[in-house]
Amino acid sequence: MHPLHNFDDIRPYRNDEFSTVMTRLLNDPEFNHIMLKNLKKDEDELAQMKAAMATTKTIEVFQDQFVVPVINQILASSSNGLTMNGLENLDKKQRYLYISNHRDIILDSALLNVEMHASGFNPTEIAIGSNLLIFPWINDFVRINRSFIVNRNIPVKQLLTSSRLLSLYIRKMITNGSDSIWIAQREGRAKDGNDITQPSLLKMLNMSNNDNFFDGFRELKIVPMAISYEIEPCGNEKVAELKKRQEDPNFQKTEKDDLLSMVSGLKNQKGRIHIQFGNQIDDEVLHHIAAEPGMNERLLLLAEHIDKEIYKNYRLFPNNYIAYDLYFKTAKYASNYNDELKKSFIELTHSRLQLVHEDIEDSMELWLKMYATPVYNYEKNVLCEVTNLVL
Repeated sequence: MHPLHNFDDIRPYRNDEFSTVMTRLLNDPEFNHIMLKNLKKDEDELAQMKAAMATTKTIEVFQDQFVVPVINQILASSSNGLTMNGLENLDKKQRYLYISNHRDIILDSALLNVEMHASGFNPTEIAIGSNLLIFPWINDFVRINRSFIVNRNIPVKQLLTSSRLLSLYIRKMITNGSDSIWIAQREGRAKDGNDITQPSLLKMLNMSNNDNFFDGFRELKIVPMAISYEIEPCGNEKVAELKKRQEDPNFQKTEKDDLLSMVSGLKNQKGRIHIQFGNQIDDEVLHHIAAEPGMNERLLLLAEHIDKEIYKNYRLFPNNYIAYDLYFKTAKYASNYNDELKKSFIELTHSRLQLVHEDIEDSMELWLKMYATPVYNYEKNVLCEVTNLVL
């Protein structure tokens, strides 16, 4: 196994690097502009905050005194509260690999860490794509907040080496590190509400496996988890992107688009938010999958199992059922909402789609599908399985 120092280009910063990185951040004009614009503080208040940050010595104190209060402020101003279940099935002394659905660039993992810390669990290290490190201050800020880098958009010749290094790092952290790992089930957020695990992610994880399929994945202690937002934080931006991709298959987002999504996700109303941990993938499941003769078939089956766990643990809100009935032109789930909730969702839909600046009918279809798909996935993958067991 590679020693830790070989991971210096991708790992989070350590406490012995904290002061240097914090000084660099506080001297960065763009970082200062972002704080002034988004923290709702005047220049004197910001100066006091920066002075306090400059005297901070460790990552743990920085997160407790500055990051957690900001996240709680975001929750208070743009949500109707956050709940989390499933920690009772996890051991605080163990390190796990949490494979999660992905809806918001910043909040998915930030909310997880705040709630886990409040529950007495060590924070997790967070995977973040290099494509989001638009400015040097973002690279510094995320790595000072326990993020490690997943290199994106690199030449094919470098991809194999980079993927293997990432795989080695994740396995080393789970087997010999101090914290668990959070990684999204796919590259990029789900834009259409369809949470699907990419087998390529599992292939990457298996690159550091020096044992058989069963023992290699058992060692990683994978726990599927789901985060659910009553209101999609960046719903209108996602619809706008999907619309552009329909019109131009070669459409590419700009750095400005990603930065806008980061800020919108923090500011936009999110309604209720729920995080649900599934069960750790057990030996019986892994033995069953390992019995398949081909590696591609094994990885696909493992991805499908993770998907089912995420669908099972995804909290469906009235908005999801309303969208399903509107999208499929049915009243199948009418008992899950009332006229007032339906009216409120339709008003939300129209107000958000006004920001899309595209054909309203096509945009409406994409919007409804985004909310309806989690219901459809639950029906297809969870209800059908339960029905077959009953029959």
